[in-house]
Amino acid sequence: VCETSLEQIFVHIKNTRPELVIIDSIQTISTESIESSPGSIAQVRECSASILRFAKETHTPVLLIGHINKEGSIAGPKVLEHIVDTVLQFEGDQHYMYRILRSIKNRFGSTAELGIYEMRQDGLRQVSNPSELLLSQDHEGMSGIAIASAIEGIRPFLIETQALVSSAVYGNPQRSATGFDLRRMNMLLAVLEKRVGFKLAQKDVFLNIAGGLKVNDPAIDLAVISAILSSNMDTAIEQEICMAGEIGLSGEIRPVNRIEQRIGEAEKLGFKRFVLPKYNLQGIDTKKIKIELIPVRKVEEAFRTLFG
Repeated sequence: VCETSLEQIFVHIKNTRPELVIIDSIQTISTESIESSPGSIAQVRECSASILRFAKETHTPVLLIGHINKEGSIAGPKVLEHIVDTVLQFEGDQHYMYRILRSIKNRFGSTAELGIYEMRQDGLRQVSNPSELLLSQDHEGMSGIAIASAIEGIRPFLIETQALVSSAVYGNPQRSATGFDLRRMNMLLAVLEKRVGFKLAQKDVFLNIAGGLKVNDPAIDLAVISAILSSNMDTAIEQEICMAGEIGLSGEIRPVNRIEQRIGEAEKLGFKRFVLPKYNLQGIDTKKIKIELIPVRKVEEAFRTLFG
């Protein structure tokens, strides 16, 4: 129904008694009880509150579609987030074919869930194994690439961390990270410099999480510094090695959560060796695991394993 008046929408709902109501978009709806224009804070708040009341009284699920601005937050009134039960954000990058559905707020479940979909000519297709999307098929002999086992929500997947280290041409070395927190990268570079003795102060460092993903999981720290070091020494990391581990300021490799799921995902995709924090070995039933586990306690040990 092409209708922007809230009162008329309720008349249509009363006549048809739908099982589901979708409103696209809430910023275009207005009620006669308020004089301001559609999309204003007063209109959006009043219309959303009326729709909420209707949904709770009639037990009808309602999906409100709202616009977001370039930064990705809800355009205009933030009050909309407080009224609704669940906020789902459908985000994508114009350069990639897949879209990510994130839960920003959820009164009925976890906000750590993530859905990945691929945009095709005939519509959206669910990506049941995102790891295959995020790994380039062949990086044999290429330096600066390390495979990390990350977890978004309850979902483990393997991602490719790519790094490029080169001598700074213009006085001040550049630091750039795509899909990873730049401040965290700077911290990891400081650990490499202070604890392991690699001089990177006069070098440009570029980091990229392949596939356009943004990753907040601290367990990819080990892959990040391994990729940086691999590029710095121009030595490739073996294709069959996967890793997970958080790096502490003293250069120790700290344990990460849900390690068995991470190992299982690496095993499923055919990796032969898995570098993990030594402390994580406790409580793992190694008999079930076919992949070779390499426990490490400090950054130096991990580098000896990777680069000999």
